[in-house]
Amino acid sequence: MTTHKHPHDLPARLAPALAPWRQAPAWHVGFSGGLDSTVLLHVLADLARRETLPPIYAIHVHHGLQAAADAWPAHCRKVCDALGVSLQVISVQVKAQASLEQAARDARYAAFSAALKSGEVLMTAQHQDDQAETLLFRLLRGAGLRGLAAMPVSRALGQGSLLRPLLGVSRADLDAYAREHELTWIEDPSNDDPRFSRNYLRNQVLPTLTSRWPQAAANLARTAGHLDEAQQLLNELAEQDLGAARAGNRLPWVVVPSLALAPLVGLSAARQRNALRHWLSPLTRLPDSDHWRGWEDLRDANSDGRPVWRLADGELHRAQGRIWWLAGDFLEPLKVVSTWPDLHRPLTLPGNGQLCIDGDVPAGMFEVRYRQGGEILHLPGRGHRDLKRLLNEYGIPLFIRGRLPLLYRNGELWAVANLPELNAYGRGDWRLHWQAPTNDQSLS
Repeated sequence: MTTHKHPHDLPARLAPALAPWRQAPAWHVGFSGGLDSTVLLHVLADLARRETLPPIYAIHVHHGLQAAADAWPAHCRKVCDALGVSLQVISVQVKAQASLEQAARDARYAAFSAALKSGEVLMTAQHQDDQAETLLFRLLRGAGLRGLAAMPVSRALGQGSLLRPLLGVSRADLDAYAREHELTWIEDPSNDDPRFSRNYLRNQVLPTLTSRWPQAAANLARTAGHLDEAQQLLNELAEQDLGAARAGNRLPWVVVPSLALAPLVGLSAARQRNALRHWLSPLTRLPDSDHWRGWEDLRDANSDGRPVWRLADGELHRAQGRIWWLAGDFLEPLKVVSTWPDLHRPLTLPGNGQLCIDGDVPAGMFEVRYRQGGEILHLPGRGHRDLKRLLNEYGIPLFIRGRLPLLYRNGELWAVANLPELNAYGRGDWRLHWQAPTNDQSLS
């Protein structure tokens, strides 16, 4: 038979999770009005009457996905008024996509993130049973270790942090606390809809498992914790493996993430994938196991090839012995740039960063162009040189060549941005400097 701790113990059981955050400027609670968040808000409000805590606020995100939800903000306001807690209601638009659950979650966390000021904490009410459901759900989707690892107790969110203080508490204990304190909460009718996978697991699968193994939820949550520890070890190994690969970029003005290929190729296939997953995880949604062939094709291509590995949120290109992550502006077609009317002022290049002159500004009428092929550059003392050969000599990757700003004076190619000796060599005490676009769109 399952044993539950007394609901009176709940504040004490939350204390270790709350302790590191007691100096935060504010605590916010993601308050749906359901059982779990109602208990969390009640415990915190009760604790605040007896101890010195940061100011506590509640945030209700209104998704507008069902008619019943229109009454929920009023219920939440009534609960918050009774507890003396300020409530903020945020309405969001849920984007249409394959998983309505995921779309609603994305919209909710975007709202939470935007609401947090520097150093503030958002608390959500996921509990032990949620941890178990998440593990089952991801197991059935064939997730890898990173996906199976436990929901962390805390992580960064916007300018602040997300905290889940109830992860060690069962749903049954939350229910017992709510009934002892005669709390009222919203029953979301969509929670009973078996078309949603998590509802099916919660209402059909876990009760069946628990009838045979009473500690099923607790044991699954503990397993998720073990998997999380294993993932942390793999992250440490990835950092070691990426150390040498991060060095050696001879073009520091190309501000996109890149890795040297040789140190990666020297690793086993499993360690290559582990290192790349770790490196790519802030940049893109990761490929499933069936799509790693793209990495092998990129890695094993001939040196004169132009391999590209297309991922969900960008592309990996291989050039000059490195792999380069391209996203955002780098994947958009360039817009034509023509005259540069005042060289004293920086020139914003549409979708391609900014151009400026360092030093004494030369006189004349200038325009900026991009490579079309066949360009010739006159270098004082060296004669006329083919631009393609010069770019080969400088080791400029193909994905940069078409974006490299070229400065023309009276129809003559005068300078190539950022390249020593080509960026105004022998033409005066000035240099053509290009601040290339970045694609640091790090995903949350």
